[in-house]
Amino acid sequence: MTTKPIFSTQAEFLDVSVYESNEAMGKAAAHEAVAIIREAIRARGMANVILATGNSQLTFLEELRGLDIDWPKVNVFHMDEYIGLPAEHPASFPVFLQRHFLDFVNVGAFYPVEARTGQLEQSCANYAEALREHPADLCAMGIGENGHIAFNDPPFAEFADPVWVKVVRLDEMSRRQQVGEGHYASLAEVPTHAITVTIPALLSAGRVLCIVPETRKAAAVARALTGPIDENCPASILRRQSHVHLYLDADAASDLHLA
Repeated sequence: MTTKPIFSTQAEFLDVSVYESNEAMGKAAAHEAVAIIREAIRARGMANVILATGNSQLTFLEELRGLDIDWPKVNVFHMDEYIGLPAEHPASFPVFLQRHFLDFVNVGAFYPVEARTGQLEQSCANYAEALREHPADLCAMGIGENGHIAFNDPPFAEFADPVWVKVVRLDEMSRRQQVGEGHYASLAEVPTHAITVTIPALLSAGRVLCIVPETRKAAAVARALTGPIDENCPASILRRQSHVHLYLDADAASDLHLA
C-alpha cells in the first residue's frame, strides 16, 4: 500500500513531498526505505542504514519495523549521542532506538555511538571507520528546530567538514528542543556537548530520506527550502542533493507558500 502526497515539488535538486498527516508521511517514507533496503540486499546480500532518533521519527520507525525486510541482513548505525550520559539514561539516543526500533527487529548488527569514555577522539575515529567500512545505502534523518541535521548545529556546522564524526558543542536552541520533547526536565540537565556524524558522512549515503513532521519544525523547513544555502541553516544544503527526498506533513509545511 502506498500513501499519496497532497503536494509535491522540487526545491532546486531536492524532491519534496507533503502529506496530510504525520502518520501518512511516516508510512510513505517507510515504504520508500523498504524499497532501498531490499534493493541493497538483492544487490550485495547486505544493507547498511543510518537512522535518526527523536520524536519526529516515531511514525516512520513504527511503520518500518512492521514491514517485511530480511532484518538479519541489515546493519544499523545512528547519528549522534550526548557525551557523558549513563548507558541506560532515557534520553540516550541508542536507548531511544532500542526502545522504538531494535526491540522489534533482529538486525544483523547495531553500531551505537560510544560517547561515555574519556577517549572521545578515538571513539569518533572508530565510528568513522565503521561507517566507511559499511557504506550507507540509506540515511533517514530529520531537521531540528534550529535547522540542524544530526547534531550539526548552527553556527558550528560545516558543509565541507574534513572529518566524518566529531565532538561538537550544542546550540542552546537545540538543547531547548530536547526539553520541549520531554527528554529532560530543564535546560540545565541537557548536556552541552555531543558526538555527531557530520554532514558529508550523512550525505554519503546512496539515498537520503529527510522526515520532518509538526508545526514546531515549520520555520526551519521554510528556511531550509527558501532561505540562503549556508551553514546558518544546515538543512539548506539538502537543496543541492538530487539523492535526497524530503517528507513533510502538512503542519511542517505550513510556513511554505504551496501552489
